[in-house]
Amino acid sequence: MPSAFIPWKCGAALLSIPVCVFAATIPGIVLRKSDDVSMPGMMDTVLNLGLNDRTVVALAKYTANERFAMDCYRRFITMFGDVVMGVEHHKFENILDHIKKSAGVLFDHQLSAADLREVIVKYKKLLESETGGSFPQDPMEQLFMAVYAVFNSWNNDRAIVYRKLNKIPDTLGTAVNIQAMVFGNMGEDCGTGVAFTRNPSTGENKLYGEYLINAQGEDVVAGIRTPQSIAALEKDMPDIFKQFTNICKLLENHYRNMQDIEFTVERNKLYILQTRNGKRTAPAAVKIAVDMVEEGLIDKTEAILQVEAGHLDQLLHHRIDPSAKLDVVASGLPASPGAASGAVVFEAGLAEELTRKGEKLILVRTETTPDDIHGIVAAQGVLTARGGMTSHAAVVARGMGKPCVSGCEAMQIDYDKKEFQIGDLVVKEGDIISVDGSTGNVVLGEVPMIDPEPSPEFQKIMQWADEIRTLGVRANADTPEDATKSREFGAAGIGLCRTEHMFMAQDRLPIVQEMILATSIEERQKALDKLLIMQQGDFYGILKAMDGLPVTIRFLDPPLHEFMPNIEDLVVEITTLRLTNGDQGMIEDKEVLLRKVRNLSEFNPMLGHRGCRLGITFPEVYAMQARAVLMAAAQLIKEGFHPVPEIEIPLVIDKTELEYLRELVTNVGDDVMRETGVTINYTIGTMIEVPRAALLADEVASKADFFSFGTNDLTQTTLGFSRDDSESKFIPAYLDKKILADDPFIVLDRNGVGKLMKMAVELGRKTKPNLLIGICGEHGGESNSIKFCHNIGLDFVSCSPFRVPIARLAAAQARVKNMSGAKQDYGTI
Repeated sequence: MPSAFIPWKCGAALLSIPVCVFAATIPGIVLRKSDDVSMPGMMDTVLNLGLNDRTVVALAKYTANERFAMDCYRRFITMFGDVVMGVEHHKFENILDHIKKSAGVLFDHQLSAADLREVIVKYKKLLESETGGSFPQDPMEQLFMAVYAVFNSWNNDRAIVYRKLNKIPDTLGTAVNIQAMVFGNMGEDCGTGVAFTRNPSTGENKLYGEYLINAQGEDVVAGIRTPQSIAALEKDMPDIFKQFTNICKLLENHYRNMQDIEFTVERNKLYILQTRNGKRTAPAAVKIAVDMVEEGLIDKTEAILQVEAGHLDQLLHHRIDPSAKLDVVASGLPASPGAASGAVVFEAGLAEELTRKGEKLILVRTETTPDDIHGIVAAQGVLTARGGMTSHAAVVARGMGKPCVSGCEAMQIDYDKKEFQIGDLVVKEGDIISVDGSTGNVVLGEVPMIDPEPSPEFQKIMQWADEIRTLGVRANADTPEDATKSREFGAAGIGLCRTEHMFMAQDRLPIVQEMILATSIEERQKALDKLLIMQQGDFYGILKAMDGLPVTIRFLDPPLHEFMPNIEDLVVEITTLRLTNGDQGMIEDKEVLLRKVRNLSEFNPMLGHRGCRLGITFPEVYAMQARAVLMAAAQLIKEGFHPVPEIEIPLVIDKTELEYLRELVTNVGDDVMRETGVTINYTIGTMIEVPRAALLADEVASKADFFSFGTNDLTQTTLGFSRDDSESKFIPAYLDKKILADDPFIVLDRNGVGKLMKMAVELGRKTKPNLLIGICGEHGGESNSIKFCHNIGLDFVSCSPFRVPIARLAAAQARVKNMSGAKQDYGTI
């Protein structure tokens, strides 16, 4: 078959059209998207284009296989009707299921040519009734309609959601490839499949995939039929299998990465349709990267870049406690590891809605389609009745780190009744089930979970990351337990210990309120003396857990009214007591409390009486905390430990504030060292969390031993956004309208907040060249923000304990990319 290659410029996209000239105008063209970044299943494809009432006869004659020709035609009408003409796919499936039932068969490939002719007739009637127009018979009209539809699918809901999830710019755009079809559904010497050069769930260096005899690719990828393991191909088509395994090795060696390969066999001839870097779970990514280094295929820096830092939290997945008694009601394919429990829900939209209300759900579908992506995002796990290990549900769940069981064929779903049945067992929407994506088991009810154990490969990739990175990683921790966990995850210290969290304990809150309500310094000191003992114990435990490593202890930051009862609750209590003739003394006490709370309340507490302003107006509070920290340190030193306390003063706007409070702390420190006879090495620094502090960083640095950027507050004060209000009220609209590229409270705002940070670093080190500078906001655990912190020369980032491994890897990746000048990778590996 001769072919011509015609490049066609269409807008900003290059449309490459291999035009195939068939004898007797034999049709068979596939249209598929072509992107810079892989977005599996998110955009539309049209197969078998060019078939009509005339060419289907020519195709049957050319192949001497009428059933094959009719099968291709009904597939084309289904896909064209759905993708191009907008008729929902399930309406075609309903017709097909009805005819299979009438013919007494279970599977599509068992239908005869006559059955398929009947299907085609009914499909055309469906299109006429749904669209008011007929199925187009002109191949060129089909072609241009399909081209426009595939281009338009760049902006379908699932593609937009996928790009948001994976931070792929909307401006990249797409192209449409038009190419000749090869057919896997001509007969028993044909087939189609998908394979990974290594196991995408575990990382095992073994060919992993599935195929179907006498089928087209959509049957495998969409989960329309449950396929066979790729290993069975060696028995069915040994020569093809040998050729395929050789090609897999060739492609993996060429791309230096695990490959996801689609293939078709047409009349005993192998065709490779597509290859791309395969999606994989975090455990698989780590194992593959380490194995490839040990095999000599890649080096350590390449291995570091192969693991998506944000996906490392998958390694902290819970798994089902092996000692638990389980009510296993069915099993399917272990498509994506991990385990989850939740209420059954059958619709993706409902899953999204209920998750917003805080419910935990398992999305149950016959098979998922790309349109279900928002439901998969919302759900704890996914269960499907059909589909294999490479079905849409499996691939998407693995990419998100969610457990998935696919191909659970014992499960019969009734969407109308909102229930599924396994034998005599009926499970209704809202019932609790559990799925184990590592074993394929479906369990009735909620199950006990246990923490995972990091693999040797994980430890090795972390070791390599630590060898490469120059950016330190600390943790935010407020208890000895959190500190211990942080150290286990590789934190090199505590970058933020929030002392106010210690005040919130129920046994302490009354003492804190006593301190706040005191009418004299003597009364306040009496309450502070009680708190001193408690605080000293807190700091002793944390400093001991981090022995030899720095612990940044932030002094009291939030406004005092946060420790007091809610005004509305007090009013209700007083009113109730009055209406029920309650104790008059109690009423008077509560009225006094109400007046005090009202006096403490503020119109804008985030910018009010908090942070260092509390320390200046109530210096005895900060003095108590300084004594608690340093007494704990002295005790530990006497016991042979090596505490490294860093005292942090929050919310400064001027060097004079820091100067005043630094003198207060050092006076207390001198007293403690004189009383205990112990020399304590400690430092005093500040948080940079308002623009004025960043602008005057050179002056503030003269009184500081270290800076730590509090980017939660710095983002609020720079953008003028209240975090609690903006995230629920208008940030979603700003993201939808592309006013903001990312939520600034999740991904650091480089242009605004970042510019202030860079300025503060330069000014601070102009005064003190060796000034220690870090970040302790939530951004300290986000990969893109960590890269920025590396670029502007910070010494450390600090994040929640469970994000420490992510930060360690992201810091190493930032250095590798800076060294190599590597292009930003918008994809997800």
